[in-house]
Amino acid sequence: MEGERPRLDKPGGKGQTISMNPALLDMLFSRACEGCGADLGQEPGSLCWDCRAEVKAVQVPFCERCGDPVAGAVSGPFECAWCHKTEPAFEWARSAVRYDGVAKTCLRRFKYNAGAWLLDDLADWLLALWRVCPATVREADFATCVPLHPKRERERGYNQAALLGRRLARRVGIPFRGRLLWRWKATETQTHLTAAQRVHNVRGVFSVPWPGRVRGARIVLVDDVMTTGATVNECARALKTAGAASVMVLTVARG
Repeated sequence: MEGERPRLDKPGGKGQTISMNPALLDMLFSRACEGCGADLGQEPGSLCWDCRAEVKAVQVPFCERCGDPVAGAVSGPFECAWCHKTEPAFEWARSAVRYDGVAKTCLRRFKYNAGAWLLDDLADWLLALWRVCPATVREADFATCVPLHPKRERERGYNQAALLGRRLARRVGIPFRGRLLWRWKATETQTHLTAAQRVHNVRGVFSVPWPGRVRGARIVLVDDVMTTGATVNECARALKTAGAASVMVLTVARG
């Protein structure tokens, strides 16, 4: 497509990664907004100012436990029906933006079309979220991520949650440990499943091969999108079973 930036960090042979200098790409190819296709010129990032303004931040009121926003007026802190019924394994979860419009376009490009040039923009949203999260996030010992099954990661060439988690951890100054959780079963994609089917689909598919690495730790779990919370909840359950002291969940978007 004319005006579209070439893919960065495309998987090379024998597990190698071929990287291209973004500054060089900007000299060779015109930069277009990921949202509307407009010429970006010298504007920083991958979105024009109009498309940035369309991104919807997750704002109060939302569930104090899972961060799911609700419409209407709510007086004071509250816990949603799902959290009250299921008692999630994580301490709390928060998301930066709503998964629709421009944000959805960017995340799908990043996740499914090797849009590695979007990493800094998405990490910016996560960093902004970090700064307004409950104070306990600043007590975290390290960050980790929701794992992909090895077969799917080989097919895609990367784990988008690992890229986000590593970049966020670097920016906030905590370690990142990307291989704490193991996804031993290649489950069906969650995209078209109902809430109940999502819970069943990921039930018991995560484990912690080396419990000593998480025992007593306060962990930030990073993923790209949270919809029903089934996946991050199962990850948190596995980490807690292995001895983690607490699990806090951060995602770029909330579906």
